[in-house]
Amino acid sequence: MTIIDNTLNADGALIVGAGLAGLFTALKLAPRPVTVLSPKPLGMGASSAWAQGGVAAAIGQGDSPQAHAQDTEMAGAGIVDHGTAEGVTAEAVARIEDLARWGTPFDRDDFGNFELGREAAHSANRIVKVEGDRAGWAIMQAIIAQVRKTPSIRVVEGITALSLARDNGRIVGVYCRRLGDRYSEPIFIRARATILAAGGLGGLYAVTTNPPGVRGHAMGMAARAGAIIADPEFVQFHPTAIATGADPAPLATEALRGEGAILVNDLGERFMPAIHPDAELAPRDIVARANFRQIKSGRRVFLDTRQVLGADILTRFPTVSKYCHDAGIDPVSGMIPVTPAAHFHMGGVKVDERGRSSLPGLWVCGEASCTGLHGANRLASNSLLEAVVYGARIAEDIGGLEPARDLSPFKGIEWNEAEGNRAETVLRNTIAVQELRRVMSDLVGVERDAEGLKLALRQIAHLEATAEQVTSAYLNMTTSATLVAAAALLRTESRGGHFRLDYPEPDEAWGHHTEMTLNEALAIRAGA
Repeated sequence: MTIIDNTLNADGALIVGAGLAGLFTALKLAPRPVTVLSPKPLGMGASSAWAQGGVAAAIGQGDSPQAHAQDTEMAGAGIVDHGTAEGVTAEAVARIEDLARWGTPFDRDDFGNFELGREAAHSANRIVKVEGDRAGWAIMQAIIAQVRKTPSIRVVEGITALSLARDNGRIVGVYCRRLGDRYSEPIFIRARATILAAGGLGGLYAVTTNPPGVRGHAMGMAARAGAIIADPEFVQFHPTAIATGADPAPLATEALRGEGAILVNDLGERFMPAIHPDAELAPRDIVARANFRQIKSGRRVFLDTRQVLGADILTRFPTVSKYCHDAGIDPVSGMIPVTPAAHFHMGGVKVDERGRSSLPGLWVCGEASCTGLHGANRLASNSLLEAVVYGARIAEDIGGLEPARDLSPFKGIEWNEAEGNRAETVLRNTIAVQELRRVMSDLVGVERDAEGLKLALRQIAHLEATAEQVTSAYLNMTTSATLVAAAALLRTESRGGHFRLDYPEPDEAWGHHTEMTLNEALAIRAGA
């Protein structure tokens, strides 16, 4: 693989994104050749590494994939695909075995059995975890080590994808650029099979738990190439991001509430029992809206772990404890200030049961995809499960396209930490990006209405038209923002993560997925 006139050949499958979905797919494709593109060194910038809860799997005594599927459908507010839920939950144990075989140090008891945690809306303890709240980080470290020693996987770091390349209606690769190099000609990387695994869009919001680079680029690229997008209006806001003012906001895992932690306001009032019979373990959208309304009314919200964990939080939840320590919060003697934050996108590029998009040659997995598993509201810890299940399915589907052979020599693009950090800071501080994030938080956030959504669409169009430099990266962001706002305006009901103040109840007529192309979203925007 050498650069000739800014064109590269991937020598096999090409994976855009190096989170769990992308790397798991690469490992499952071995020994067939695959090239993985990562803007940063492996493990940096991927949402997977930030996941605290774990992987949901019906692996405990008395539990079953059917019960897991039923919980998934209940949380998804009526539009989860039944067959998808049953299929994914049935494959969970096999995928956990893959992760364990590749070195993930899941928590186990003295007899070698998995120690299972409990999270909201689950009817059983079925969260397979690592050191309480370090599952995402530990899984990624194990997977990265496995990838590094697999000769059929070539990792190219320090390069970011800008656009998908089409030829006669088929995706034939991607246009990329070295991270931080805004002025050189894009590099075209050709591939027979392209897998998009570049994450969600939480970073489009001013308050988010997502890494800085996760800003809708994957969905935007696919939509601009003509892909069908499903359920873009369904954005999940995590109810308990730690309110430190940091960007991104550190997360206080739901597992804390699973242990019995409670939510109170600054008057010391516990408010969740009056809102839902499951109180703090109600579905995330309900808890997020409750917290949002407390804050909107002028109150502050706190997560109180003192009674149920005390000093044990320091050892059982080391990630949360470190976040608190860094912010000057003592969770042993005091309470943790929290706020809702954009966390996970249930929508994305529409794919079938094999991970195929509507565009030939393009497969999509992880948060960039919409499989129908999450419906209107993701069940906790189903995201990592979805990533590995569809990674395995995609690898099986495209495995016959590429024979096992050696990769040609290629000197990777060296990662320059200073330049990479500078590029991210420049993007984050760009006025157009800051304004876009403000528009999304203010008008397309936890609660929405027609007037605000129409205003959001007009403002997104204005930002797109007046930005000092309209790059492909910025167009990917505004494209994704347009799709979310347009679909939210179209869906005149409230369901799961989508709540309309002007249509506060669910409507049976909307008991189905949204499907939309960019052209359709732009037509809605033009009429706003």
